[in-house]
Amino acid sequence: MACHAAALLQHPPPPPPPASLPSTACTSSSRRRASPWGGAGRLIRLRLRGHCPSPASARAARVVSPRCSSYGATADAGESPAEALRRVLESPGAHQAPACYDALSARLVGRAGFKVCFTSGFSISAARLGLPDVGLISYGEMIDQGCLITEAASIPVIGDADNGYGNCMNVKRTVKGFIKAGFAGIILEDQVSPKACGHTQGRKVVSREEAIMHIKAAVDARKESGSDIVIVARTDSRQALSLDEALWRVRAFADAGADVLFIDALASREEMKAFCAVSPGVPKMANMLEGGGKTPILSPAELEETGYKLIAYPLSLIGVSMRAMEDALIAIKGGRIPPPSSLPSFEEIKDTLGFNSYYEEEKRYVVTPAQSSSYRSGYYGNTSEASSPGDAKSRTETPQEPVIDILPQLYDLGSTGGRGPSAGMWSRTLRLRITGRDGVQKIDARIPVAFVYPHYLQQAGFLEGMTKVIPGLAGANIMERLRNAPIDSENPQNGQILLDFEDAMGDRIQVFIE
Repeated sequence: MACHAAALLQHPPPPPPPASLPSTACTSSSRRRASPWGGAGRLIRLRLRGHCPSPASARAARVVSPRCSSYGATADAGESPAEALRRVLESPGAHQAPACYDALSARLVGRAGFKVCFTSGFSISAARLGLPDVGLISYGEMIDQGCLITEAASIPVIGDADNGYGNCMNVKRTVKGFIKAGFAGIILEDQVSPKACGHTQGRKVVSREEAIMHIKAAVDARKESGSDIVIVARTDSRQALSLDEALWRVRAFADAGADVLFIDALASREEMKAFCAVSPGVPKMANMLEGGGKTPILSPAELEETGYKLIAYPLSLIGVSMRAMEDALIAIKGGRIPPPSSLPSFEEIKDTLGFNSYYEEEKRYVVTPAQSSSYRSGYYGNTSEASSPGDAKSRTETPQEPVIDILPQLYDLGSTGGRGPSAGMWSRTLRLRITGRDGVQKIDARIPVAFVYPHYLQQAGFLEGMTKVIPGLAGANIMERLRNAPIDSENPQNGQILLDFEDAMGDRIQVFIE
């Protein structure tokens, strides 16, 4: 019913209230407004329960940004993604970070209990484009994918920003874009364009000076944004040039302000130990490229002992997904479905995607029959109408409910005298009744047709508002139906049905003239 009220309120009577009346921030105030036209008449009002939150409840409803509050398992209340990641980096041990490539994989990493994850440009290029990681995917595509990932993630996410997509000015824009997308950290590498996976052939890097300037530009962008995003500086110079060059570069990156250092495609344990000995106070990231990369695959305990803080697993999720889809397609082509061992049940799928939590939250907004019966509208007579003392006492003891004024006070046209063929019609009442498909009456509103000017209905836009509330009224010439509705002079209390139909939601809509 709040929706009905909101739609009707989109078309209020044109004359504004007198300037001397105080305004209110809540549209459901019970304060009566003087009619802009004056005169003794009636007031149409729609009574709504519970739709005017108090200032205290409004303050209680305020929450931090979704991307800041989504880190429920690992972040304190109001903690930013970068703060959550820095807390992980400061905690003991080496932390595993599987690579996600879409919202679902990001959700699964968090559900599995990991404290951090990162995006893999290799995997995103594969999943989003179906193409190899050879520099074909763009900044805009990575930002778009990143927004979906960070919204779905329950843990901080480090974003793969390739080489920053250009010069230092491009790097600054990239850093600011990743901050806005909700990333906790950003990985920037020193490859030339077009870049590619560091474990593939033909790697080339930019000069030392340019590589260092890229990191300085990233640090400047972070400061300008007022953010604390974690900058992971990566070099691919081990394969492009030499180990010594790679060690020199990461040391320079640390001096330029990088928070985490990363040499890709190290070829032995000895090289990994030499790397961890550089800039001891700066965390190191290891890349465990699954399935046959250049770097030895070590256990988390071995990597921690070597000196690593973050351990990336870039291909596990995309790799097993590819194999599982291939196996499933073979089974389907053979007239079978994937075996239960490789296919979760429908209930498990729904639980993973959040159906159950959605259903629980949805219950908070279910309108019960008791609530529906309170959403009624009607018009009330003059205060001079007779009432019993008991009625007065009942009204006194009943808490005042918020009321929304739908129409202004109207003239009692019984004293104006009728003119023209439609004069009798204006003394009648238009009645709107909506009954839900469960049989519960949702609304029963009476609207006096008596207006000083017959064309006011169109001028005020009220009937147009009703067609927005009840799409089935669109195209129906209610004014014409009103004029043609016969008046039973002997039994004027009898109402004639102008419209009677069911809408798309199964509600029965009836419009009478009484």
